[in-house]
Amino acid sequence: MDVSVPKIDYTDYTNRQLVAVPLAVLAFASVVLVVATVLSGTPVALGIEFTGGTEMQIVTGDSEAKIRDNFDREVASITPIAGQSDSYQLTFQEDNADPLLDQAEDAGYEVESVGERSASFAGDSQRQALIGLAIAFAGMAAVVGLLFRTFIPSIAVIVSAFSDIVIPLGLMRLFDIELTLGTVAALLMIIGYSVDSDLLLNNHVLRRHGDFYTSTARAMRTGVTMTVTSIAAMVVMTIVSYLFGIPLLPDVGVILVFGLLADLMNTYLLNVSLLRYYKYEGIAK
Repeated sequence: MDVSVPKIDYTDYTNRQLVAVPLAVLAFASVVLVVATVLSGTPVALGIEFTGGTEMQIVTGDSEAKIRDNFDREVASITPIAGQSDSYQLTFQEDNADPLLDQAEDAGYEVESVGERSASFAGDSQRQALIGLAIAFAGMAAVVGLLFRTFIPSIAVIVSAFSDIVIPLGLMRLFDIELTLGTVAALLMIIGYSVDSDLLLNNHVLRRHGDFYTSTARAMRTGVTMTVTSIAAMVVMTIVSYLFGIPLLPDVGVILVFGLLADLMNTYLLNVSLLRYYKYEGIAK
């Protein structure tokens, strides 16, 4: 995929101007997560894997209001299944599926699938997912520190990766996308994408010949092409999976698009400003 990378004259902007936009977006996402935590107890909505409950896929011509009336347990969510006429995914906080299955059959619904997850097992899954994200981020930070062995280039990569995670989480809350095992995997992939583009930029600036702006331009030609290609692939995956009613993949694709767009901003504004400060403010002398 041939991507035309626009030439940016970084000399037209101060370091403060470059960091203003990514830091403002990061601050906004952080506020969203803090407010959500205060109001609901969690920064993002948790899926059934992390809360426990029952999922049921049914086929019916009833309205959503009628579906809710046919169950004596509260229906947490009713989601039409794309590409399948009159098919719905129901979610209940109740982790005993038997009475819910009986009520669905009594209402005349065709039950295509049903699954349940206990609250204790869901709590274990939640802890393991959080530990996995923390270990992945800590491992990334340790490797970056060993590679560069200097504070500012290392912290530039770490801060960019941190922002690449926080911004998609904030957008997940705004768009009501649940945190599931699949979306956790998407967040882990974002860490990998972020490190790739940031290491590419840092290596060009710090370890190759040429002045700062020439090195940055070379890195951008490769990095922007790589990221935009990935964004295009994720957009296609999201659209196709939504149209064919493939569960989970649409949310994963949307989160990856959020993360990759955030990575473009953080790498070529935030990271560039920190590296330029390192190169020209006497820190690297």
